[in-house]
Amino acid sequence: MKRPTVLIAVVALVVAAGVAWLLWGGGGTKPTTQQAVSGPYTVQFSADQPRVGGNTFAVAVTGPAPEAVTVAPVMAQMGHALAPVPAGPDGPGRFRAADVGLPMAGQWEITVSLRGPGGPAQVVFPVLVK
Repeated sequence: MKRPTVLIAVVALVVAAGVAWLLWGGGGTKPTTQQAVSGPYTVQFSADQPRVGGNTFAVAVTGPAPEAVTVAPVMAQMGHALAPVPAGPDGPGRFRAADVGLPMAGQWEITVSLRGPGGPAQVVFPVLVK
């Protein structure tokens, strides 16, 4: 009589482990890196392991050197729009926005806004937060 109970417990454990692996990406989350062009700017956006809480976003810009760069997170499905966060210089053509708080898991859109000699530009990058 104990054999079916043990078998059911083992199957349930294997199923639970499989579901956990699928939900949490099977180990370490990979960094998100995306690139887009807007006007004279080519913008590369990187986020290491996007997560609930504080995040650091890196922005690399080629083209005219922007005077100001901001990142603004939006979660359209839930009606969340957070205040833009300034990205400070992090080397030639590189900017970093630190401690960008994302309050919940799900699909976010990060709008990178540039202001500079090439004129204003915006690029939107989708980010999945786990």
